[in-house]
This record gives sequence, C-alpha cells and structure tokens, in this order.
Amino acid sequence: MLDSIGWVATALFASSYFCKEAGTLRRVQAMAAVLWIAYGTFIHALPVIVANVVVAAVAIYSSFGSAVVRKSQT
Repeated sequence: MLDSIGWVATALFASSYFCKEAGTLRRVQAMAAVLWIAYGTFIHALPVIVANVVVAAVAIYSSFGSAVVRKSQT
C-alpha cells in the first residue's frame, strides 16, 4: 500500500510534462509533491517530507504568483 503512494506520485509528476499550460504543469507537480509528502510521512523520512514541502510551495506559488504579477503590471 505505501509503495503505491510513491508510484502514483511518480506517475503523476511524470505526466505533468504532458500539460500544455505552465500553470497546470506546476499544479500537477504540486499535487505529486503532496503525495510524496504523505509517502515520506508514512515511512518517517524527513528529507522526503521537507524536500517536497519546498517543491509544493514553489510550484503552487509559481502557478498562481505569475498571474498575480501579470495582473499588477497591467
């Protein structure tokens, strides 16, 4: 069961590269990172958890942050 979370996270992350829009790609990557956080929590792997918290935060910020920056420039 636990391994399946890691495999789904890997498949989701890899499939993100088929997304046409950059924001969508980053949101899918953020979802994959959340799955990796869950996996890291289950296996008690702090480096996996911390690395993916960073990835998820950056992916979410960059997927929505760029829209905020563009809106403020107009």
